Amino acid sequence: MAFKTRQSLRKAFRDKRLSLSTEQQTIAAQGLVKQYQQNALFQGAQNVALYLSFNGEINTRPLIDYLWSMKRNVFVPILHPFCKGHLLFQEVTHDTKMRENHFGILEPTLDVQRVCPVEKLNVIFTPLVAFDLTGNRLGMGGGFYDRTLAGLKSSEQKHQPIVVGLAHELQKSAALPTEIWDIGLPYILTSNKLYSFS
Repeated sequence: MAFKTRQSLRKAFRDKRLSLSTEQQTIAAQGLVKQYQQNALFQGAQNVALYLSFNGEINTRPLIDYLWSMKRNVFVPILHPFCKGHLLFQEVTHDTKMRENHFGILEPTLDVQRVCPVEKLNVIFTPLVAFDLTGNRLGMGGGFYDRTLAGLKSSEQKHQPIVVGLAHELQKSAALPTEIWDIGLPYILTSNKLYSFS
């Protein structure tokens, strides 16, 4: 039953996202950059992991362009070639060649010299379908980010990346059903504000 509920919620929130006009998406993407610029949480972050927007997700391209303009290193997720269900984060630049993975999402061709270990990233921005007022994140159901970030929870490393969900304001829910493997987020950033749950 919980699985069906989560599936129906995914569809409802994806439909909401997809209903946004091009103009609304543009305004949201610009707002996201402003929020990033204004929040002290991100000051000094040199290695930033973002994702390439897909299926109505808030457009990350203006934020990527801003980070490049500030000489920051931008990393995007790629499907791990050996560890099924996990992600690697690889640096991208203006001229990185992209290809579609089997989900239809753009990613660079694997270049191990450009891969950054997760614990060396300063900020990891994660996609989500919905979030609630306690920081629970409803993802697409593949568990890629949950598996990839689970290692951070058990790590003894002092310097851990800040993990932040990115979303449109309309992806907010009062409460979401959760499973034991779900990893809640300490922060969610929208075009309007930074939500803190830590």
